[in-house]
Amino acid sequence: MALMDLLVPKARSGGLSLVLPEGMDPRVMAAAAKIAQQGIAAKVVVLATPEEAKAALAQANVSFLGLNIEVLDWLNAPAELTDRLVGIFYERRKAKGVTMEQAREAVRNRLNFGNLMLNAGLVGGLVAGSVASTPDMLRASFTCLGTAPGVKLASGCFVMDLKTPSPAGDTVLLYADSGVNINPSAEQLVDIAMASARTRRALVGGTQYVAFLSFSTKGSAKDPLVDKVVQATELTRRRVAEVGCGDWMKVDGELQVDAALVAKVAASKAPGSEVAGKANVLIFPDLQAGNICYKITERLAGATAYGPILQGTAKPVNDLSRGCTADDIVGVAAITVCQALAQ
Repeated sequence: MALMDLLVPKARSGGLSLVLPEGMDPRVMAAAAKIAQQGIAAKVVVLATPEEAKAALAQANVSFLGLNIEVLDWLNAPAELTDRLVGIFYERRKAKGVTMEQAREAVRNRLNFGNLMLNAGLVGGLVAGSVASTPDMLRASFTCLGTAPGVKLASGCFVMDLKTPSPAGDTVLLYADSGVNINPSAEQLVDIAMASARTRRALVGGTQYVAFLSFSTKGSAKDPLVDKVVQATELTRRRVAEVGCGDWMKVDGELQVDAALVAKVAASKAPGSEVAGKANVLIFPDLQAGNICYKITERLAGATAYGPILQGTAKPVNDLSRGCTADDIVGVAAITVCQALAQ
């Protein structure tokens, strides 16, 4: 079963709303129509000025007639709504010296406006990034939402919908961090692993087998790079025990990727491991490795990559590749709704 065949019915059952801040993009307008038509969100709010909406709808050759889509000109929103969002921004940032006037100016940023709608509970999730850069997305989310309770670090994963199942039979793998943190420490890898396991569980359920990847398996090589992965594995095991999620989250490392994925190799390199040979959540030691591997899997193995999915934010916010299609946006929207339902 393709990932979307699983997620779309789940999203439909939630009755949640989404905000798409980049209504000036024709791809966003086309995606909004598909999201509403498929019932992925009960309501879609698109942020766009009248001029932007008219041009983007014409370029996309779509109509919102009969669909539960609200095109909201955030620059001229009702005063009650704007004042509410300004107040939220001010309360979050006043300790940093932000004035009420500066808060009002900040709310004129469409990404801030959308994130503040999410903060206020007016929508269930946000999807953007077809125009905005990832740093802009992260800045708006951290400023207006912050991280989830107990989480110090936000991260980015890619949900890989495989064309051919993994050796263990999985059709959905999760790669992290593949989009945000360049060189995470051992302690930061713990947050990445915990968030990644929760993300995959929210989407497909089941037991999450988390493998910390390296060029070494169980001491086959010695290097500070390996030491970081070993330390991250041990710290994550402790966190799992503290949180009490060991019934659905299994952790091991350090593992080479063949030992993590292939049972025959695992039996030789990591006998007795409860993760080796059946990993479905792959934690990379740095962004270079994670980003390279998701693109190799996508381009050479024909997998569909959804993301970067942001993890660790207080509420579901997801980024898009600026080269995304309307269908990519629809897929990330379904993931976002499913994340919201799991919170």
